[in-house]
Amino acid sequence: MTPNFLHTLTGSFAQPAAENPTVAMIEAAYRHHGLEWRYVNCEVAPEHLAGAVRGARAMGWAGFNCSLPHKVTVIEHLDGLAPSAQIIGAVNTVVMREGLWIGENTDGQGFVEALRPVCEIEGQRVLLFGAGGAARAVAVELALAGALHIGIVNRGRLRGQELADLITAKTGASAEYLHWHPAMPIPAGTGIVVNATSIGLHPAVDDQLDVDWATLRPGMVVADAIPNPPRTHLIRTAEAAGCTVLDGLGMLVNQGAIAIRLWTGVDVDRSVMRRELERVLGLP
Repeated sequence: MTPNFLHTLTGSFAQPAAENPTVAMIEAAYRHHGLEWRYVNCEVAPEHLAGAVRGARAMGWAGFNCSLPHKVTVIEHLDGLAPSAQIIGAVNTVVMREGLWIGENTDGQGFVEALRPVCEIEGQRVLLFGAGGAARAVAVELALAGALHIGIVNRGRLRGQELADLITAKTGASAEYLHWHPAMPIPAGTGIVVNATSIGLHPAVDDQLDVDWATLRPGMVVADAIPNPPRTHLIRTAEAAGCTVLDGLGMLVNQGAIAIRLWTGVDVDRSVMRRELERVLGLP
């Protein structure tokens, strides 16, 4: 066979980008399935996002991921949105379709797929920390999956109330904004607690949520969307309190696998991606 020296390009635009291990797991999947594709991790400042999107088009990229802080602002640089991304109002995956950049959102879908083996979602009361792009995706998908009520904890009222109103208007779940005050307690009756903020993300691994840790109770499911490090302060503390915990690796693997399917049409082996993440993060 004649070697192919021009591989199809995908990648990620984020700031910061150095701590994001997505490149490792996606390239592992490409290699495992014999796909002549590459994934490029790019540090892109907000003022350069428009140029990065134009550059990806000029270089013939098949698509790209967007992470912090671009999940909402990237929308103005796209040609259209998939239905779920339209509801969520945030994009983490962009696909080139017939010459058009189409925004998708696989964050929430990946989170729900990771959560389902751990607990029933239907009828649950959820406490969600954050109201940014990842939080919007998680909240919408949890509501569509049957969550009964979602409390949106955020320091800024505007974004928190907007997300609560979106859930109430577009899904069958109820939602409310809760102002994030010091030593925030976990309300009684909460079944699922989710951190969808960047608190604890590498390199600020010692940062922790400002909550009343005594209000974590055995039987709660506590999930952190942060993949690096996977064992955040939240995960370690909740585990010690007898909670069932879910680290961010499952969400990261699932949303990445969904993105690969959107780009290539191939359903990749997710265990290959998880093993590579564990390897590069030095996990046992």
